[in-house]
Amino acid sequence: MTSARSRANFLKLPPRLLLRHSASGSAVPRLMAGSAAHAGRDRGAVAVALLLLLSGCLFRCAACARPSNVVVIVADDQDVQLGGLTPVKKAKELVGDAGVTFSNAFTVSPLCCPSRSSMLTGKYPHNHQVRNNSLSGNCSSPAWQSNMEALAFPVYLSKVRYQTFYGGKYLNQYGRKGAGDVGYVPHGWDQWNALVGNSAYYNYSLSVNGKEETHGDNYNTDYLTDLIFNRSLEFLKNRSPQRPFFIMLSPPAPHSPWTAAPQYQTSFSNVKAPRDGSFNKPGGKDKHWLLRQPVNPMANSSINYLDDAFRRRWQTLLSVDDMVEGLVKKLDEIQELNNTYIFYLSDNGYHTGQFSLPIDKRQLYEFDIRVPLMVRGPGIKPNQTLAAPVLNIDLAPTLLDIAGVNLSTVNMDGQSFLPYMAPSLRNGTARSFFLVEYTGEGHPSVDPSCPKLGPGLSECFPDCVCEDAYNNTYACVRTLTGDNLQYCEFADSESFVELYNLTADPHQLENIVKKVDPTLLQTMNQRLIKLQSCAGSSCREDK
Repeated sequence: MTSARSRANFLKLPPRLLLRHSASGSAVPRLMAGSAAHAGRDRGAVAVALLLLLSGCLFRCAACARPSNVVVIVADDQDVQLGGLTPVKKAKELVGDAGVTFSNAFTVSPLCCPSRSSMLTGKYPHNHQVRNNSLSGNCSSPAWQSNMEALAFPVYLSKVRYQTFYGGKYLNQYGRKGAGDVGYVPHGWDQWNALVGNSAYYNYSLSVNGKEETHGDNYNTDYLTDLIFNRSLEFLKNRSPQRPFFIMLSPPAPHSPWTAAPQYQTSFSNVKAPRDGSFNKPGGKDKHWLLRQPVNPMANSSINYLDDAFRRRWQTLLSVDDMVEGLVKKLDEIQELNNTYIFYLSDNGYHTGQFSLPIDKRQLYEFDIRVPLMVRGPGIKPNQTLAAPVLNIDLAPTLLDIAGVNLSTVNMDGQSFLPYMAPSLRNGTARSFFLVEYTGEGHPSVDPSCPKLGPGLSECFPDCVCEDAYNNTYACVRTLTGDNLQYCEFADSESFVELYNLTADPHQLENIVKKVDPTLLQTMNQRLIKLQSCAGSSCREDK
């Protein structure tokens, strides 16, 4: 940046230009006597000097301009592969159509707590060390709070004087006694309205700036999606207009128990889960152990159950859609809409019947790792669909980039995707491949629902279909540039490997690991080894 001294020298008036005072006392230029040619040159010099003076003022005004505001809305378990954006028509119109929709957005771990921890820190799970939703899996543990959470993006936003608000689900173990209880408020948040524990719509507790607030089952006062929206409006009303604001809203929808608002409980009455792709297909011998267990074809009772869940998930999202509409209207009303970035995304995808698994996430397949991502804001042209791969570890650096934080001063694995959305603001390069990793969760004792499969399982249904296990621990390399591939290695007794060509087989029905050139497997294995040990900038090197 030009120094104050050099700017002063740069703006010096020419030697032949003097100032005299008008009758009003203001300084006006006066030319020294001289030839007409000299006079003409001096008039030109005056014009140049005034132009430079004006440019300097504009430069200083631009430097002092208030940074853009940001609103982030994080849905809970909202898929994109199975039509999960269908219910949020207003969000698609007001955010996606008004800006950009990313067609290749992914979570780096398809489960709530590891994924949300990646959003907060900009780090892969092997670096932030949150393995699953349990306290023993480091979800909101004291170790997480004292180490990684202290480096989360809200801390940096607070340092550059953003006014910050959080409302809704945070991390699955947040507020529990082993996780600091409700009195613990993470650094960087000015207004804190966080759900204690996992998603709920009624009958829950909030930590409101460190004090417990209990709620019942009255729709008008307790429905969590509406409550956090209304409190964000209060925050906007009471904010300082001289400083930028950041709002993060995390409604429970469409996570179980799928409790819709009263006015939406009969919506989508004829909707069923999609029957195409891998729906009700056997996992087969070429899938890892957990997917070889479900009975196929699925029982009618299981299909009826997942159809009901599918409908109710969509019903809960209608209130989220209302939230988006209400926020956009409020921002427009207070004349902040044009200076506000709005992000809409989910923590992970979801499945309903794929490979005969009833309902859940946690799997390596596209339906669980792809997520919705729509953004609008300053410098973003409307009606864009971008194919550049974006990960949830990219959210934190993007937010800090918008806030003007020097990204070289933060140690994050992700990269800002502001250049993709608004190329005029930044230059950027899309990654060629990336990592997806998950640590399976199980119970040391035998699950009563499924004694024949032995210990080490979790998330089991009465018909002995389990959604997770200790040996459902894997790491994958996903490529989109060049070959459209997914290569996964399991940490199990079989050292199982799965490989899919997503161009030829978008539903991942056939594991082609035994059909490809061994050199390809070697290349993918080397990429995986590199990514599993990467940290910071090395996670962004496409070599």
